[in-house]
Amino acid sequence: MGLNKMEALPLRIRPTADQAIVWANDRLYLLDQRILPNETVYIELQSATDTARAIRDMVVRGAPAIGITAAFGVVLAARASYRAAPDNWRDRMTEELQRLADSRPTAVNLFWALERMQRVMGGIGDGNPEPRLLQEAQLIHREDVAANRAMGEHGASLIGSKTSVITHCNAGALATGGYGTALGVIRSAHAAGRIEMVYADETRPWLQGSRLTAWELAQDRIPVTLLTDGAAASRMAQGGIDWIIVGSDRIAANGDVANKIGTYNLALAARYHGVKVMVAAPTSTIDMTLKSGTAIPIESRDPHEVLHCGGQRVGAPGVAAWNPVFDVTPAALVDAIVTEKGIVLSPDRQKMAELMAL
Repeated sequence: MGLNKMEALPLRIRPTADQAIVWANDRLYLLDQRILPNETVYIELQSATDTARAIRDMVVRGAPAIGITAAFGVVLAARASYRAAPDNWRDRMTEELQRLADSRPTAVNLFWALERMQRVMGGIGDGNPEPRLLQEAQLIHREDVAANRAMGEHGASLIGSKTSVITHCNAGALATGGYGTALGVIRSAHAAGRIEMVYADETRPWLQGSRLTAWELAQDRIPVTLLTDGAAASRMAQGGIDWIIVGSDRIAANGDVANKIGTYNLALAARYHGVKVMVAAPTSTIDMTLKSGTAIPIESRDPHEVLHCGGQRVGAPGVAAWNPVFDVTPAALVDAIVTEKGIVLSPDRQKMAELMAL
């Protein structure tokens, strides 16, 4: 794969969800999310090609985290290109930048980060571009953490009294630069004494809910109970659930939300049971160029992921599998979109435009 465990220059930090993306020793380290929670191993990346592969292979996942990782990938590309051709480094980066752009199609933060880094590239004069690009990548990282903390406070303000909530997939610190989007709201609400229990959907086929979300919440000593994806509606029917809180990989101009497959099911069940749906995402996730969710590209992955579990085949021989990674929840099923800029209640095109104009 070209991805190697760091041995010569080990990171001298305790692996945590808030330290899933680390720039140290003049290189990029990612906490390998494919093997959590059983192992906490950092992978060292020294090229943009390896960074693109890590994004594609889900060493890192979650739209904000993908964007931050890609920004650091640009730094690595610039380093290699400048060393090879100081007078022609921009042109030499083209192929590696395209590899980064092609790594995951749905997460708009990927393209947002690459475009931001390319704007900075355009303003760099003679000399080594790496210091200026590294400064920008680190700024993107810091801004994301600050945005998540602001988002957490905004979202927690919507939770009026102590209650239980359901979340889907992983929209925590692991999926961001730190603190988390949906789990950032939950962390802030728990600190304010408003969360009794978090029910985490296991989230097939990669089990991000059971492997990642439950691990994060347990690390923070926030009460968590796992649900199979199909059990959420029954749990809502029993009462005591006031909110579904999820993240997003892309939000269209009308407020339609693309998130991990199964989110749409959850929103439909929530509407029937009178449970509200909150989507927590930074404004970098909002794509105002797309009129509605029907225009959001939905990534499909290898059917092997559905036909196998834990290294064992669970699908009958000869059976096919449909494996979309995301689905689109219509804005009509979303009660609140929470961003670092503020909250949009009952989102529609006009309200989203007003938010983005702030």
